Amino acid sequence: MNIDFVSSPRLKQRLPTAIAVLAILALAILAAAALMAQVSGDRGIAPVATSSDIDVGGIEVDVRGDTAEEARQNGWREAQRLAWAQIDGPEISDSRLDSLVSAIVVEEESIGPRRYIARLGVIFDRQRAGALLGSGGERTRSAPMLTLPVMISGGTQTMFETRNPWQRAWAEYQFGSSTIDYVRPAGSGGESLLLTYGQTSRRSRAWWNNILDQFSAADVLVPIANLRWEWPGGPVEGRFTARYGPDNRFLGEFTMRAENEEQLPAMLRRAVTRFNEIFSAALADGTLRPDPTLTLDNIEISPEVRAILEQAQAAERQEREAAARDTEQDIDVTSGSNEPQPVETAVPTASYGVQVATPAASDFDGAISALRALPGVTRVTVRSTAIGGASVFDVTYAGDLSAMAAALRQRGWAVNEGQDALGISR
Repeated sequence: MNIDFVSSPRLKQRLPTAIAVLAILALAILAAAALMAQVSGDRGIAPVATSSDIDVGGIEVDVRGDTAEEARQNGWREAQRLAWAQIDGPEISDSRLDSLVSAIVVEEESIGPRRYIARLGVIFDRQRAGALLGSGGERTRSAPMLTLPVMISGGTQTMFETRNPWQRAWAEYQFGSSTIDYVRPAGSGGESLLLTYGQTSRRSRAWWNNILDQFSAADVLVPIANLRWEWPGGPVEGRFTARYGPDNRFLGEFTMRAENEEQLPAMLRRAVTRFNEIFSAALADGTLRPDPTLTLDNIEISPEVRAILEQAQAAERQEREAAARDTEQDIDVTSGSNEPQPVETAVPTASYGVQVATPAASDFDGAISALRALPGVTRVTVRSTAIGGASVFDVTYAGDLSAMAAALRQRGWAVNEGQDALGISR
């Protein structure tokens, strides 16, 4: 008895379903394999542990000796003297100077039979050297700043998708003595999917808040290295740009040049040092500070700072009450009348950041109209536009932030108060 399975009606009905199931399983396996390929492999570079030791780099030496080893030792000792002089250390003997050095970092070196040419870094132990250098006092450090190094080469923007020399330079640099609190991702696993060059151009505070919360950071720094090779293996010209914040604001830029591929790592290390100087200078002059529209719900103020703010607010209230009493007692006697004349007092104005949820373009237009119609508002400017996310405005208001928040609540807005900023939504 022969059975024709192909011509069986039941089998013909189930065959398309079976083929569809197999196709879905094959696609799922391929998708899983592609996802694993994106998050696995050699892509992460763990940052070095931060130390508070004193790091002096870029010390160039050219010395000689009877043997190659003696020339090298003479070069290291000369680098120690030059580094000690560079940080204004007092004159001490070489033996005592040796006891202060915790490590010698070889940046570049060429060793001959009787000659040693190198660029070295010298790390001094802060506990032992601090007594001789004197105390510089406690320095103000920045809030934790998520650092996203971007390398542009051949028209391609790379961050953590693959290992690259710019990421390595930031991972291996020692920031212990810096005033900037750098948060440096390793770039391994899912971080390579989350932290991409496209993220730096996003304006949505919701996206940024999710990322910053994952890395316990308050804001973001974006050091960009645009590298151009004149020919393969030849000189490399680097154009470096410092940006910060969710709005990708410009801080500064500079250029450097490496004569060949071997000198590229050293050039990138010098570029990291230059970036640190730019960010530190921006922190000192007040430019580099966390955006008040970020993490409005998670703003934490230390008890000491909170006490100072409360004292300042109490003093301002006392001054306003005293001014009001003086105004009530001030009687303008004119035309034989002893009745007090009304005196108009100027209300101080201030500029506040307002983050508004704008899921659609109509919400964006409505938010602008509502803010401009608010009593006391004299000016509304758009800082960033994010249709489908959260847009940010600068609002000049005649009054304090609490009064502005109360006025918005009366008009049906849900309001979150931050430091010099509000987050509102319908």
